[in-house]
Amino acid sequence: MHAPSSLRRSVPAWLAHPLRWRSAPIPRTAVLRGALSAGPLLALGLLSGQRSAGVLAALGAMLAGVNDRPGTRRTGAVHIGLPAVAGCLGLLCGGLLGEAGGRWIAVPALFALGWLSGALSVAGPVWSAAAMQMLVAAAIGAGMPIPGATWLKALCFLAGACWLLLLRIVLRAPRRSGGRQGGEREAVAAVLDALADALHAVGGPDAEPARRRLTAAQHRADEALRLMRLLSWPGRRHGTGHTRTDALTRRYGAATALCEAGVALFWEGRPLPRRVAEGPRRLAAAVRTGGTPGALAGPASDSVQRDAFDRALLAAAVTFDRTAPSRPGTGRTERLGRAAGGAGPYEGRPGTPVRTGEVVPGARPARPPVRPWPGRIASPAQRENGLRVALCVAASAAVALSLHQAHWYWLPATAAFLVKPDLGPLFSRVVNRVAGTAMGVLAFTLAASLFGGTWWLIALVVAGGALIPVATRHFGFQTAVVTLLVLSFVYTLGDTTATVSRLLDTALACAIVLLVGHLPRLTDPRVRVGHRFAVALRGTERYLRHVLQAPGAPRGTDDTAVELRHAAYRALAEARAVAETAAAELPGPRRAHRHDWLAVMARAERIVDAATVCAVRVEHGVPMPTADEVRRVTTALTEMADILESGRVTALPELPEAPRHCRSLRDVMTQLDGIRSLTTAA
Repeated sequence: MHAPSSLRRSVPAWLAHPLRWRSAPIPRTAVLRGALSAGPLLALGLLSGQRSAGVLAALGAMLAGVNDRPGTRRTGAVHIGLPAVAGCLGLLCGGLLGEAGGRWIAVPALFALGWLSGALSVAGPVWSAAAMQMLVAAAIGAGMPIPGATWLKALCFLAGACWLLLLRIVLRAPRRSGGRQGGEREAVAAVLDALADALHAVGGPDAEPARRRLTAAQHRADEALRLMRLLSWPGRRHGTGHTRTDALTRRYGAATALCEAGVALFWEGRPLPRRVAEGPRRLAAAVRTGGTPGALAGPASDSVQRDAFDRALLAAAVTFDRTAPSRPGTGRTERLGRAAGGAGPYEGRPGTPVRTGEVVPGARPARPPVRPWPGRIASPAQRENGLRVALCVAASAAVALSLHQAHWYWLPATAAFLVKPDLGPLFSRVVNRVAGTAMGVLAFTLAASLFGGTWWLIALVVAGGALIPVATRHFGFQTAVVTLLVLSFVYTLGDTTATVSRLLDTALACAIVLLVGHLPRLTDPRVRVGHRFAVALRGTERYLRHVLQAPGAPRGTDDTAVELRHAAYRALAEARAVAETAAAELPGPRRAHRHDWLAVMARAERIVDAATVCAVRVEHGVPMPTADEVRRVTTALTEMADILESGRVTALPELPEAPRHCRSLRDVMTQLDGIRSLTTAA
């Protein structure tokens, strides 16, 4: 039973966050992959007499299973493969440190690796997972007593991860559309479904969550299509496979243009008739089947924003018709038909069929946007994140080496999992880590007291591997499963007294992380949160400047504008995640000076939406803002980004006068003034 809403509001976010559970359907195929990953590898190692190799391969498969998230085959290859390679390198570096002699050399080495790991967390979730796996594997390689050559141990680890990757390629969830592009088609269709849901919610209380779900769907589709083009087999880059790829990316380009026009309707905020969402629904069905959307509802343009949406819908219908496979006996002009007869792509819209080769207003390029590096290589956020991780990991290693000889690697490895700033609030992770470790130790101790031999260890690893895809929705549950698996690996290597020390070391690592991780110079959220907002505002400024100052840029074929807009929205989504984490952090001595980052987030989202609306309105006939107005707005965005990234809240300047004749740019300045007021008050 859920708690009453008034009670939920009365509980502080830092106290309620450890109890949050992310709800999602059970990924049955991922559960099957997990059951077939680490357990069979451990069994193979035991049967062949190669316990160390079996444990290392199972460890690699377990860590790869943590990164086995929903997505296409190609996204799975990147999400699993990149961290696996990083873990292999970390294990190799740690093994070389262990062979070099002198255990204390591990402290400065882990400090350097910790700084690199924390700094890379700014680059995105995949790079963050790779950096963390490298750091954890380095600690294990330096301290875990496993016999064998260092290079061979690293290869066994990598082989275990590759085994799960092979299972990911072979065992896939049933696809709703056939062919090799089933995952990519589903990602594009999900964008159109999310657009339809958002259009239904315009003007209601669920508008903002629906809007964010649309942005998340676009990010997943961007990544899927980009990887589809980069990782296509060389033999399929020409011919039928290339034609299908080009058709799908062209359809996604049309969907992107439709989403841009939809943003203008969200910005307007008026409830829409239900039939407005029917067009995106039909387009989503056409993406899944590879066919055409059929007759769409006629336009009802009563504003510039609605007219832009109707035109984008028509352009999408034409694009879908042109990219559909030709049917025998049916020519392209006959498939387009006459709209007045209801057989063409746009029911009820009079006029002649669109000619092949005509540039349709609102069409977007087939090439998916390329994600830029989010920020400078030595930004304040990267320096703070790197220093925080480095100090916690090095301090944990120093304390562990001072206290005992065996298992010292557990403390720095635990600290690495806890302190990464992009993985959630520190206090919440500490609470869940202690509770999850206690549950895992209790379950393993109970199993060890009931069973004998080695078969029960394999059974535990099989069960734990199957639970990992489900356990990722809550950190405490995930910790319990990982603890169960790690104790099984250690027990297999002959260490039967590790359960109690595992619990004590976890508690000690949590205490160290709480103390070191909350040092005054490492806990100011203005640095890491302000950096994300600065990236979003700079992306908005570049997008606005391009669409309003690019001389003679053809609006329907401007690749750069699409890439800049997607970069701004992606940075905005990452900023929201960091802002929610900062809001749930444990209150500290700077509590009176903390910003209301979620309120700042809401205004930043409106800024990016208003910039998109400005481009859409100009494209559809609204007079272009003057050069002076554009300069004032872009300069204000740049100055606000610089100040938010540096954390100098007292240096906020007075904003220039807002444009008088452009509603959307005036809204940008209004929201900037709101951000200025919120940060100054804090």
